[in-house]
Amino acid sequence: MSDQITGAQSLVKSLEAAGADNIFGIPGGAILPAYDPLMDSTKVRHILVRHEQGAGHAAEGYASATGRVGVCMATSGPGATNLVTPIADAHMDSVPMVAITGQVAESLIGTDAFQEADIRGITMPITKHNFLVTDAADIPRRIAEAFHIASTGRPGPVLVDIAKSALQASTTFEWPAELQLPGYRPITKPHAKQIREAARLMLASRKPVLYVGGGTIRSRAHRELRRLAELTGIPVVTTLMARGAFPDSHPQHLGMPGMHGTVSAVAGLQKSDLIISLGARFDDRVTGDLSTFAPGAAVIHADIDPAEIGKNRHADVPIVGDIREVITDLLVVLEAEQAAGRVGDYESWVAYCAGIKKRYPLGYDTPADGLAPQYVIERLGAIAGPEAIYVAGVGQHQMWAAQFIGYEHPNTWLNSGGAGTMGYSVPAAMGAKVGRPDATVWSIDGDGCFQMTNQELATCAIEGIPIKVAVIDNGNLGMVRQWQTLFYNERYSNTNLQDHAGAVRIPDFPKLAEAYGCVGLSCESADDVDATIAKAMEINDVPVVVDFRVNKDAMVWPMIAGGASNDQIQYARDLAPKFDEDDL
Repeated sequence: MSDQITGAQSLVKSLEAAGADNIFGIPGGAILPAYDPLMDSTKVRHILVRHEQGAGHAAEGYASATGRVGVCMATSGPGATNLVTPIADAHMDSVPMVAITGQVAESLIGTDAFQEADIRGITMPITKHNFLVTDAADIPRRIAEAFHIASTGRPGPVLVDIAKSALQASTTFEWPAELQLPGYRPITKPHAKQIREAARLMLASRKPVLYVGGGTIRSRAHRELRRLAELTGIPVVTTLMARGAFPDSHPQHLGMPGMHGTVSAVAGLQKSDLIISLGARFDDRVTGDLSTFAPGAAVIHADIDPAEIGKNRHADVPIVGDIREVITDLLVVLEAEQAAGRVGDYESWVAYCAGIKKRYPLGYDTPADGLAPQYVIERLGAIAGPEAIYVAGVGQHQMWAAQFIGYEHPNTWLNSGGAGTMGYSVPAAMGAKVGRPDATVWSIDGDGCFQMTNQELATCAIEGIPIKVAVIDNGNLGMVRQWQTLFYNERYSNTNLQDHAGAVRIPDFPKLAEAYGCVGLSCESADDVDATIAKAMEINDVPVVVDFRVNKDAMVWPMIAGGASNDQIQYARDLAPKFDEDDL
C-alpha cells in the first residue's frame, strides 16, 4: 500500500506537482492544517501578506508579469471573503489564478459554524470554475484541474475550497496522469473558412484598423501581431489592457482608444470601414455610446471566448480561437495573397491617421503651483526605461501612466482594467517583483489607492521584495474630483483626503514608508524630479516610496464623457478636434 499522509500534506505535494513556486497568503483556523506541511516544502515559498486582498492582487501581479498561474491562500469566512475583490478583478482581466481557501469541517457546513461562509456560492459568478473538496482523496485531482482550467482557454481565476476535515484526514497521494473534464474543450484553432473570409475583407477594405485587446498579451501573440501589422501596413490601436502588445514607438501605432485615449486612436476606429478585433471585448470605455461607435465599420472579431463575440457589437466575421493561432493563420493566407499580387490599398488612410496623430499629440499644461503629474510619470518612464514593469492603481494616475510612458514590450504594464480596483497597485507590484526579481518594478499609485493596501509594504520589507512606489499625491480622490469639476459644478463632496486647512499632510507618506521598513522620499519641485527618481532607482535592497506632491487641478485629457459618443472627444477642456473628411 502507498504511504498514508494527511490531506494537508497531499495539498502541498499537489501544489508542488502543479508547478507552484510562490504562494501569497495568511493562515487561520480552517486552513491551518495546510500550513504545517507547507513549512517543510523546499519547492514552494509562502509569502505572508498583511491582508487577504493583498494576497489576491499579489497572485494577479505574479501571473500578469510571468504568464504563469498565480496562487493565493486564505482561511474560511472573512479570510475567504477578503479574496472576493481580487478574484473578481482576475475574472474581469482574464488573469490565471488559483485561490485556495480553507472551509469548516464537512460536518459543520451549513450550520453557520464559526468563520463559515459559502465562498463557493459567493464566487460562482466571478470564477472560471470552483470546487468544494470534502474528500481528502480528491485533493490532487482538483488542484490539477484548477491549474489546468485557470491557464487554458481564456485564462481566469479558479477557487478550490477545502474542508478542514479533508485536510486532517488520512489519504494517499496520486497525481492524475490525465484530466477528465467533460464539456471543457477550449477552441484554440480557428476555422479556416473564417480566416479566409477575414483576409478577403481586409484586402477589400480601404480604412482598416487593428483593434488589439488584452487577449493578445495573454496568448503571447505580440511577435505575430507585429508581423501582421508590418505585412499589411494597417494602423494599430492597443486598449488599456493591451499596452505593450505593440511598440509605442512604431509608426503604425495610433495609441490607446477610448474614454481617455488618443485622438488618433479614437478617430481611427470611428472613421474606419473595417475593425479587426484581436482579443478585445468592445468594452464601454472604448466604444462610448455603442449605437454611434464606428458606424461605417464591418467587424472581424477574433477571441478565444465565444461568449465575447457579438456580445456588444455584431461580428461580420466571427473567429473563435487563440489569438496567436488566429494571427498565424491569417499571416499564411495574406502572404499567399501578397505573393499573387493581391494587397490592400490603404495608402491614403494611413496618411490620414498619421496626420491626425501628428496634429493632436498627447500634451498637458504646466501648473503655476505644484508638480504636473504627467511630467512626473513621463520622466519616470524615461529614466526607468521600457524594460521596467509599471503597475498602476486606478484613477487619474492610471490614465497618465498609460498615456505618458512608452511601452515597448508585453507584460510591462499591469493594471486593474475591467474592475477598476483601487488598492491593486502595491500588492500587484509585489507579486510582479516576486515573479520577475531581476526586473525593476514601479508601483504608480494615487494617494487614495495607496492608503487601501499600503500595509503590504511591511511584507515587501520583511520578505526582501524591493519594489519602488511613486505616489502621485494630489491630496484628493483625483478622478472623482475631475468629474465633480466637469459635471457637478465644482461641488467637491468627499473627495478631499486632507485636512481642509492643509497645514499637515495626513499621513506623511515618507514617514509611513520608514515605519514600514522602507526608504521614504518626497518631491515637490519639477527641478528635483529627475534626481529623486534617480535616487530611488539606486536603492535596490529595500522598498522605496516617493511622495510626488502634484497639483490637484490637473485633469486627464483627452476625454469622452461617460455614455457620450466617441465623436464628442475633447483633447482639452472645451476643445474638440476637427477632422477634415476631404483628406480621406
